[in-house]
Amino acid sequence: MKRTHGRGLTQMKIVPGKSMDEIDYASYGAGPAPMDSRATMIALRAGAADHPAGAPALTLDGAWQMAEAGEEDARLAGAWTDAIPAQVPGSVHAALVAAGKMPDPTIGRNQPIVAQASYKTWWFRTTFLRPAGMQGERLVFDGVCNRCTVWLNGRKLGGHEGMFGGPAFDVASHLQDANTLVVRLDPIPAENDGWFLKQSTNNTSWNRTVVFNNVYGWHYSQCPSLGIWRSVRVESAPAVRMDHPFLVTRDARTGVMDLAVALEGAAGKWSGTLAGVIQPENFTGSARRFTLRVKAAAARRDLHLRFRMPKPQLWWPVDMGDPNLYRLTLSFCPDHGGQADTQSFTFGIRTVEMAPLPGGPKPEKFNWTFVINGKPMFVKGTGWCTLDPLMDFRRERYDRFLSLARDQHCQMIRAWGSGMPETDDFYDLCDRYGIMVMQEWPTAWSSHKTQPYDMLEETVRLNTLRLRNRASLAIYTGGNESGNPFGKAIDMMGRLAIELDGTRAFHRGEPWGGSMHNYDSYWGRQPLDEHLRKEADFFGEYGLACFPVYESVQRYLPDAEKTLWPPPADGSFAFHTPIFNTTQCLSRIAQYANTFAPKNATMEQFVIGSQMAQVVCLRHQFDRARSRWPHCTGALYYKMNDNFPAASWATADWYGAPKMGHYFMQQVMAPLHATLCFNTVHNMGMWFGQDVFLLDDANRLNGHAWRVTVRAYDGALREVNRMAFDGRGSIKSPLKVGHFTLDTEQTNTTPLLFVSEVHVDGQLADRTFYWINYEFDKGCLFRLPRTTVEMAVKEGAVVVTNTGALPAVGVHVDRPGHLDTFTVSENYLWLDAGESRTLRVNSTAELTVSAWNG
Repeated sequence: MKRTHGRGLTQMKIVPGKSMDEIDYASYGAGPAPMDSRATMIALRAGAADHPAGAPALTLDGAWQMAEAGEEDARLAGAWTDAIPAQVPGSVHAALVAAGKMPDPTIGRNQPIVAQASYKTWWFRTTFLRPAGMQGERLVFDGVCNRCTVWLNGRKLGGHEGMFGGPAFDVASHLQDANTLVVRLDPIPAENDGWFLKQSTNNTSWNRTVVFNNVYGWHYSQCPSLGIWRSVRVESAPAVRMDHPFLVTRDARTGVMDLAVALEGAAGKWSGTLAGVIQPENFTGSARRFTLRVKAAAARRDLHLRFRMPKPQLWWPVDMGDPNLYRLTLSFCPDHGGQADTQSFTFGIRTVEMAPLPGGPKPEKFNWTFVINGKPMFVKGTGWCTLDPLMDFRRERYDRFLSLARDQHCQMIRAWGSGMPETDDFYDLCDRYGIMVMQEWPTAWSSHKTQPYDMLEETVRLNTLRLRNRASLAIYTGGNESGNPFGKAIDMMGRLAIELDGTRAFHRGEPWGGSMHNYDSYWGRQPLDEHLRKEADFFGEYGLACFPVYESVQRYLPDAEKTLWPPPADGSFAFHTPIFNTTQCLSRIAQYANTFAPKNATMEQFVIGSQMAQVVCLRHQFDRARSRWPHCTGALYYKMNDNFPAASWATADWYGAPKMGHYFMQQVMAPLHATLCFNTVHNMGMWFGQDVFLLDDANRLNGHAWRVTVRAYDGALREVNRMAFDGRGSIKSPLKVGHFTLDTEQTNTTPLLFVSEVHVDGQLADRTFYWINYEFDKGCLFRLPRTTVEMAVKEGAVVVTNTGALPAVGVHVDRPGHLDTFTVSENYLWLDAGESRTLRVNSTAELTVSAWNG
């Protein structure tokens, strides 16, 4: 990620009356999409049916041996006395740390020590017995990072480069009763060509291969990954193979579905029965099935089938409905013997279309309005970062962050081009949580011009086929922040998006065609006010870096530095920043943190101050974006998670602990929400007037009476003004319900706080609070008049109560020592005097409650 400016159309032919989507679509020269052929209508019958087991496979995952360097002849001859255990899937670095050969890279300044392993040759070995009952065996690697050579029983099978799929080899003639598989991983090239900020920490060799590049020295990780990071197996070949079946929704309302199945058998005639069963995956319902006789006069036959699902249960994004999923199990049984092929995958009945912005299609802009199941909607979301340079991609780690994203009301995650086509667990969880994915291919900052075309094409082809049945997958894009996203590689991505899918839009770059990335703060060192007035058709990135929660900071500081304050420029506190404090990183964060932290702040106060600054940056720009719908169609702040523990743009730190920003963005993204669109955070002694907007994404107000209330409080927590706006029934969201004003005497206070809330039928349904004028008395939010807050524990929840005579500001419940796993339904609340709130928690043990003033 880097700061970017507006883009010009350098190679785009302007065609009046057409959108950029239409112009691009024509320019790719694509062949037909999978569903362009004529469909054959088939009937579904009630009930399930049994399927054959299908062709067997032998997984080779588990404990392998790993050794450093050594000659090829010696390794193949069995010289492995220096080996240590290594898990597959896994990484070189994780194996070394587990074996005690290298220190924990997250602690202090250990990361460069561990990164030394990236620049060495590593050998992996495992043994296995000949699998029984197989035929036509293939050895399949789902992903090796990054350049490898493979031997089976001393025979060289071949090499491969590019981490997102492959290699695969036919091994039927090479298998023995007992087998030895050896894989050599070549070192990562050590290169620095002065790209971008000319930092010695930045290895630019990723520009000439296909990997996730955010661990190559750009942003808090300089440990290029190595390892066999996805599954390895020996597969048996079925007599007739189903080649990547593809199921799409043709009409969500009526449940009309199209299924494309390519069947590949041995040369010559073949015949058999194709059978399918559709069952609810995460809801209660009835199963449906079909069978179809198939004959072929050649090795391959392509089928395009159509059927209607009765009473379709649609898949919806977060807040818009339930993410209902079905499971399709397909099998093909040949008539003349041989192994059957059986495959199973989940899908959602849903459509994603892209409509123009108000004013109609424009040749210089994409169609940015997301239309889900026929409903245009403002898309709320965030960016996604690769979880770990040591490639710890366990499902439970994904679940922690994606469940936080769901709780935050994130409807879309941008898997950006400095990251990767993610694991199956990532997409499965997004499917189940109702989180749409903007999937970028692994290119960034114009690297598509230097990355090998064949590697990029293999990556796009393999992963489009792997992901295209995912309900969560909403849109493809070419990559991250390329100043001129044109050329052969980008055209290939657009062409394959049509030829292999044809149901999702492809955007050649992000930002491009109306999208904006903005970092006037941090990189530009501009005041946070810049974010209060920023406008765009769509925000693909914006944000501000801040430190993790204080508990997490203490986890990565060495013991000798845990109380060292102020921090030295060459210490661990400064090292764990973007870009390792080589570009005034700590100074940039301090510029914003010190507008909130008191003079002579402690480390903890400084950390909290930095998080307060992030909240101001994120929430106000998001509020303005939502209030501008449909002229702004969505906002994806940067970002949800981190690739390493450090001060960063994430709202949940690398360990999984939510920052303050997580909870305030949860408030800002709530489907029912009242907001003020501030123009400045500096209004001391000046007349104040701001529009008040009511937002109702999910039509919660239908048939109900509602009231929006806005209150303002001075630095003594005295209410200085209150306005209420009443209505009944559905609204056209966003609705400007009124204008909130303060005179010059009312604003002559520091800080100045606002509370906006929505009551539905007299019950509180939404509340958030804002603060401005804080810079006139730095640290004033830490010195608000005091109150008292108490907490009572009950099963699965706590009740927090403000027992004082003044409002309690920033009330939060924590579980010290467990913030990386603790979950609370909401946090950082405003509680009026005497008010109680019940909060759901995932643990009631060892909880604390506090407030900024209590």
